[in-house]
Amino acid sequence: SKLAALFRHPLYKIPVPEVTEKDKLFVVNPMEKFSLRSSGSDEWVSSSKAETLLPTGKTAYDTYPTWLKFHIGINRHELYPRQDPLLPMLLRDLATQRIVSSVQKSGGTQLKLIMTFPNYGQALFKPMKQTRDQETPADFFYFSDFERHNAEIAAFHLDRILDFRRIPPVSGRLVNITKEIRDITTDKKLAKTFFISPAGNVCFYGECSYYCSTEHALCGKPDRLEGSMAALLPDKTLAKRRSWRSPWRRSYHKSKKAEWELNPNYCAQVRETPPYDRGHRLLDLIDMTILDFLMGNMDRHHYETFEKFGNDTFLLHLDNGRGFGTHSRDELSILAPLQQCCSIKKSTYLRLQLLATQPYRLSDVLREALAADPLAPVLAEPHLRALDRRLGKVLVAVGHCLAR
Repeated sequence: SKLAALFRHPLYKIPVPEVTEKDKLFVVNPMEKFSLRSSGSDEWVSSSKAETLLPTGKTAYDTYPTWLKFHIGINRHELYPRQDPLLPMLLRDLATQRIVSSVQKSGGTQLKLIMTFPNYGQALFKPMKQTRDQETPADFFYFSDFERHNAEIAAFHLDRILDFRRIPPVSGRLVNITKEIRDITTDKKLAKTFFISPAGNVCFYGECSYYCSTEHALCGKPDRLEGSMAALLPDKTLAKRRSWRSPWRRSYHKSKKAEWELNPNYCAQVRETPPYDRGHRLLDLIDMTILDFLMGNMDRHHYETFEKFGNDTFLLHLDNGRGFGTHSRDELSILAPLQQCCSIKKSTYLRLQLLATQPYRLSDVLREALAADPLAPVLAEPHLRALDRRLGKVLVAVGHCLAR
């Protein structure tokens, strides 16, 4: 296993700073019993009289559902630890737990559903919109592209292989539209959009600002539909998040260019602007840029952080559905922050060099990671080959910076 060998490499054993109580997103007494509020939200409350040991000899923490352990484990430095025994269990839950509720997620440009499990865990479901071998047409603007379910799955594994660990766990899943969406939804607006197609398949389209119409309906075969299931982060009422506009955001206009596209010295003014003027925020943003370039994602207009940790924390890499749309073209403009700032974390650079060597080739380790997903093969081979080519271009860009 190349993947197991990669995670055993010294570069994947660099210690994370010590986690103190104030570095944890939630401070929880593991002996305390928690009961889940039956409101359907993922809120949980401490029971008034905590029993330290259960009759089985286990502590209360052992009985928490996996999603709750995942939330409790989040800290200032990482979303989940490197060798996390919870990860396989959480991915299995996302793929297999019974769905008791499915409603449309409000906001956003495309249809997404929030699925709830019997243990109150929740996942964000993005349905399949195009097949693995379809490429985004060259004449499409990045902002009118589809969101791809398989891109969400591949992005999670790629982020983990790069040792960023800033994307919540995602698993593929085959969903029964009739039993797991239509028959159990309490969402009246969503319920009105189901129909049977002329081919006899169950379809629906929901309500959203793009691609929610009969022409863009999502249809099962006859009612089986692929999608990605992403573990939801803690409810914002429990853990506030701050949204940051990316300094290298695109113009989202058909003819206007953004300032960074016109000003080669743009990075100098970013470096003088908080929060990029101190700490590792700019380097974290360049990490995110490299992730986006590798998967061809041009749609990174914002990123988020947990408010509790202030400016000294990691960036959340959410919404990756517009990655992996093209394998035949490399969008070098995504690398602008790296090229203009000529800065990169040493650890990131060393890992990228490692992933360019034969024993740990990026395409091989990602292919192996994705092979365990219920929807494997997740990516078409040309997308995996494109990763190696793009990795070479990132290393060339760093080489130019070093030469300068």
